[in-house]
Amino acid sequence: MHKRIRIYLGIPAVIFMAGILFSCENDMDAIERVTYDEQAPDEVTQDLKIMYTDSGYAQVRIEAALAETVKKPKHITKLKDGLRVDFFNDTGGVSSTLTAIYGEVNYNTGLMFVRDSVVLYNYEKEQYLESEELFYNRIDSTIFTKKYCVVKKKGKGITGRGMGITTKQNFDSYKITKPEGKLDD
Repeated sequence: MHKRIRIYLGIPAVIFMAGILFSCENDMDAIERVTYDEQAPDEVTQDLKIMYTDSGYAQVRIEAALAETVKKPKHITKLKDGLRVDFFNDTGGVSSTLTAIYGEVNYNTGLMFVRDSVVLYNYEKEQYLESEELFYNRIDSTIFTKKYCVVKKKGKGITGRGMGITTKQNFDSYKITKPEGKLDD
């Protein structure tokens, strides 16, 4: 008789435990509704380093403290907390460097936008371009803005200023769209 009581008491315990084990189900749609954030990036990278090459030769190197990539609706990488872009010459040396606090790379258009403390520096000519924002077109290697800009040469002060500028990525020559100031003879 004692054996039957144990069996009868054991059966409800087994059914109860089986109910607990098999009642837990992960509904992935429900989890996604709770955890999904439309605004969240698809990828986050700290200390990003990207090198663009052509036929094995370095063309452009991008470094950023933080990069957040979103792939839809537009494929954009936001570069935050400081960035540096080195442009290489034909001999493999760095001809110019672009620095800023914030930037965005739009992979659909081939444009990079930078803002906040923007400086473009040409090493050979020792000249600086300072502006609120710049655009870099990777397709044709141009750098441009419609905003106010100042060009300075090391040891000579301001050599150009005005609204808007266009230059190539090596920044060896430039054209200010609406220049300001006096020219010295």
